[in-house]
Amino acid sequence: MELNAQLKTLADKINQLKDKIGTEESTKHAFVLPFINILGYDTFNPTEVVPEFTADLGLKKGEKVDYAIFQNDEPILIIECKNWKEKLSVHSSQLFRYFHVTKTRFSLLTNGIHFQFFTDLDEKNKMDEKPFLEFDITNLKENTINEIAKFHKSNFDVNNIVNNASSLKYTKEIKKLINEELNEPSFDFVRLFANKVYNGRLTEKVMEEFKELVQKGFNQFISEKVNDRLNAALNKEAEKQQVEQIDDITETTKVDTTEEELEAYRIVVAILRRKLAIDRIVHRDTQSYFGVLLDDNNRKPLCRLHLNGSKKYIGLFDDKKNETKQPIETIGEIYQFEKELLETVGFYEDENQV
Repeated sequence: MELNAQLKTLADKINQLKDKIGTEESTKHAFVLPFINILGYDTFNPTEVVPEFTADLGLKKGEKVDYAIFQNDEPILIIECKNWKEKLSVHSSQLFRYFHVTKTRFSLLTNGIHFQFFTDLDEKNKMDEKPFLEFDITNLKENTINEIAKFHKSNFDVNNIVNNASSLKYTKEIKKLINEELNEPSFDFVRLFANKVYNGRLTEKVMEEFKELVQKGFNQFISEKVNDRLNAALNKEAEKQQVEQIDDITETTKVDTTEEELEAYRIVVAILRRKLAIDRIVHRDTQSYFGVLLDDNNRKPLCRLHLNGSKKYIGLFDDKKNETKQPIETIGEIYQFEKELLETVGFYEDENQV
């Protein structure tokens, strides 16, 4: 979860700063080095992160790759950087040349926004032409973050990453092909389905008709699957609300509301009416507590009053709807929590619920 938050913070920073970054060197310092730090490597420690890493390549001397990350005195990842405005192209990359003369199994080509990780799946000690992991840091998906986590210093395991790289690489290629076939079905793809459902001769005219039918059929299938998932999620949420309502009804059965609770409720209303219409502030008394709700919705608690025990408390809620009980001696002390009560209303405003 911490890695997720750190990557999001960096992505936000990139979106804010990129138009002010004009050089490759600035890209390295503003975007690439923070990413290396997020992976747990100390960019100020020359035994972990080596800038301008040099390896002799036959007759070519002194060529450098931008960074090399070391573990146990061996390079585990070499990195070549481009200006964030440049498109990534590995064909003229020094990464190819460096890969086979170092002991590393991984290389990274990046412009600080787009990242391409390579290994040697096709031929040992020779960097693959296609990356096994590729992403845009400003548009990360959860499964990609899980893959990035494997390069973190605390998780790094060569065999684990290499074993998974093959699956990642070919899954990516398959997804790309599926997308191409859905947008523009190929002759072989159309014929695969036409042969199974059409008994006649597959003439050019028939194939043209089936091209449209195959494309239409797949799009409908995907839409139906998405709708099924959405409906299942909505039904699950409805069932959850129904259970909560039943629980609430059970709790409110045979409850005696005291005058003290009503007086405390009136104090809460007096505070909240600064931001809410009175008719939106509703109370529900239960055996465990006296609840104050927004719009009579049990999923929108404003506070809870615990006044029937030997000690009195007011229950306040944070933006995650976690309750914190604050002790009070008298109900008049509720006025001391005016700021917290109004902040709770603000949480629902942030959610566009008020």
